[in-house]
Amino acid sequence: MLKLYNTATKKLEEFKPQNPNKVKIYTCGPTVYSTPHLGNYAAYIYWDLLLRTLYANDYKPYRVLNLTDVGHLVSDADDGEDKLEKGAKREGKSVWEIADHYIDIFEAGFSELGLLDPAVWARATDYIEQSKALVQKLIDNGYTYETSDGVYFDTAKFPDYAKFARLDLDHQKAGARVAFSSEKRNVSDFAVWKFIKPGELHAMRWDFLGKPGYPGWHLECSTIIHEELKEPIDIHTGGVDHIPVHHTNEIAQTFGAFNEPLANYWLHCNFLTINGEKISKSLGNIITLEDLKAKGFTPADFKLWLYQGHYRAERNFTWEDLAAAKARRLSWRNAYAACLQDKFEDQPETPLKSKLLEFLNNDLGSASAFAYIDSQKSTFTSEDWELIDKLFALDLTVPPSDLNWAFSDYEKYLAPLIRERNRAREKKDWATADKIRDELAEKNITLLDTPTGTIWQYIK
Repeated sequence: MLKLYNTATKKLEEFKPQNPNKVKIYTCGPTVYSTPHLGNYAAYIYWDLLLRTLYANDYKPYRVLNLTDVGHLVSDADDGEDKLEKGAKREGKSVWEIADHYIDIFEAGFSELGLLDPAVWARATDYIEQSKALVQKLIDNGYTYETSDGVYFDTAKFPDYAKFARLDLDHQKAGARVAFSSEKRNVSDFAVWKFIKPGELHAMRWDFLGKPGYPGWHLECSTIIHEELKEPIDIHTGGVDHIPVHHTNEIAQTFGAFNEPLANYWLHCNFLTINGEKISKSLGNIITLEDLKAKGFTPADFKLWLYQGHYRAERNFTWEDLAAAKARRLSWRNAYAACLQDKFEDQPETPLKSKLLEFLNNDLGSASAFAYIDSQKSTFTSEDWELIDKLFALDLTVPPSDLNWAFSDYEKYLAPLIRERNRAREKKDWATADKIRDELAEKNITLLDTPTGTIWQYIK
């Protein structure tokens, strides 16, 4: 039985999809104005485990992931500069070029991390007409009012506005994440459509209500969910920072337009910090996938490190902890390599899937699953390791990219080299033996001479 922590109820609940053959999932995606860092990717790694756990439970997830290429202002609220416009100024490109460039980078990293693609990559600017239609429904239903800078959702018209995030609206003050002006009726009101003022430069603009403008950041998610999934969806995922503003506003505008709840289960992951500090460009502590690789780590090493914790807990990243995770992953890869060499051919099969699902079905308990793997790995078969890789996608069973052979071809490619080296050693032909060993070392393979014979392992 799969249980997930539902932010909406603040409880661990049994997951009951509306349709097991099409579990509707929406993931809040990136704002594509700069290179994604480890903190950005962490959320998608967590939600990849959610998808794989659903598959392992014989559900069929259908996920939509949005790409925010307009309307996300630097304050996360209703004032400041559009993040795409900021990126365009920074790099001397058009906003469209910025969006295309960083979408490509994000999707490439998504692939490098071995994450399952969503059924739909939904780019916000592909849904402008649908977004206009949603705003018009809100207007027609009496949930909005117009100011000089946009169309605002009147949160006083939605009595449950504060319920999801447990907001104290009576004491809420305007601040960094809640913009306020003399034209707003309530401090919690938010823009569903922003007007572009005369003389204001804004490359992404569309005519609506007789004026040029663009959709508010929160609007795109409600629009895309309505168009691609229909409400209510089964699971909505995002970060904890989305709870008080972004997701609260999504819930309000969806109900205002369609008189339906947005989602049945809400899952939120916590922050990633680096050396105890929040990830920030101003602090200069941003780490990208390219930075990882430059230091000799792989995206799979980072995934394993992340899964050693829990998605609802704040995680603090250090290079030392990543090195430990890399060593753990190497030990698992070599355990799989040993299975391929029949080291454990007489070991009994283990009911591994059911055991791992016990942990994963408890709110994606990957850390407990990993502890179990460590305690039992000496009993695993090659099929067990392949199952582990299917669940966690850690590249445990994938041969080095510069080795042109599948593990099933071990006898054809690697075994003959080992036998040739052993014959050379018997003849005391150390030059040939060392040459073979060095050639394999260049391909990340080392040979260990044991009392029962020679075995191979990965070096790193």
